[in-house]
Amino acid sequence: MERVAVKAIVTVTLKSGVLDPQGKAIEGALASLGFSGVDSVRQGKIFEIEVQESDPGRASAALSAMAEKLLANTVIENYRIELVPGKDIA
Repeated sequence: MERVAVKAIVTVTLKSGVLDPQGKAIEGALASLGFSGVDSVRQGKIFEIEVQESDPGRASAALSAMAEKLLANTVIENYRIELVPGKDIA
């Protein structure tokens, strides 16, 4: 069976209601640089991960486990997984 590399984008963001001091600092810096009309900024993290898995369901399950165990602090952060088909690998 041909192995397929699946690229995933895992986006981790703070849950609503969680204070975001880095986002507030960026918001203030944008205002001081003359960018008006910015109402709020929330910061986050993006991970690009490539896994060798031909079954999208299994790839998604593995990526969810990665996010739950390491990539996100699920007490205060949410995560979203987007699968992007990759190239076939030998």
